Amino acid sequence: MSFIAYKDIIEEGDIVILYLGYDNLLTLKVEAGKVHQTKYGALKHDSLIGEKFGSKVTCSKGYIHVLQPTPEIWTLALPHRTQILYSTDISMVIYQLDLRNGSIVVESGTGSGSLSHALIRTVAPDGHLHTFDFHAERVQLAQKEFDEHQVAKYVTARQQDVCENGFDLPRIADAVFLDLPGPWTAIPHAKKCLKHMGRVCSFSPCIEQVQKVCESLKENSFQDIRTFECLQKPYEAKTIRMPIANLGLTNEEQDYNPSLGNITQNEGKDCFEFKSGCRAHIVPGHTGYLTFATLFDPDNAA
Repeated sequence: MSFIAYKDIIEEGDIVILYLGYDNLLTLKVEAGKVHQTKYGALKHDSLIGEKFGSKVTCSKGYIHVLQPTPEIWTLALPHRTQILYSTDISMVIYQLDLRNGSIVVESGTGSGSLSHALIRTVAPDGHLHTFDFHAERVQLAQKEFDEHQVAKYVTARQQDVCENGFDLPRIADAVFLDLPGPWTAIPHAKKCLKHMGRVCSFSPCIEQVQKVCESLKENSFQDIRTFECLQKPYEAKTIRMPIANLGLTNEEQDYNPSLGNITQNEGKDCFEFKSGCRAHIVPGHTGYLTFATLFDPDNAA
């Protein structure tokens, strides 16, 4: 079951996503004869085989939906080994780094693999991702997931402290992404592996880190340095009730005035109501700063 290809029918051995609710997604590998317990009761794996992805499947105490895994869904369902990037920041990273099929990308660190899967889908089938992490167990777990998700041929995972030892990839990368505690120490190494006009992105939660990154980028001949912060502002459709203003209209004119919406009685007063988009009271806050820059290196231009 490849995370970057699409299929209609669930087969034995496929990875599927069980949708139990908006904030409750589970990952399951389909194996004949097995039973998985959910909050809606027992789910027989055999009942999944032959069904279409997206189907509603009956459990012993209710039903669930079975989804095909994608990088976006995987971001919501993956096991957290570290803090991760979510789709809002991931989309900005891919856009600003100008990634496409055939791009060569360097990533550090791998972490839980949330961004890695999105990068792989973007650069496949002709590109490649080189991902680094200093933690051996995280690299092993990430490699296992790449194998199970059938994307291993598009990615090379390595254990290495890039701040100390660099990337060992001279002048091959179209883009470098850094998610490190001290990314400014890795900027000189990023410069060595980037092509002329290659792009770099650094993700940092603190503005003090951003300041040091920008200083290091300037010292290493990077240009067009910009920092972004992506904030989501969800809106909800609500019914708004307002008292009717005294516009000098007769009752008959008000009754037939379409701009006033529906006339209702609210606590003995004439009101009109309408649907409107309103911001939610709880808005997701700061995740991190994304700093982008371009390497201008004419001596190594193709």
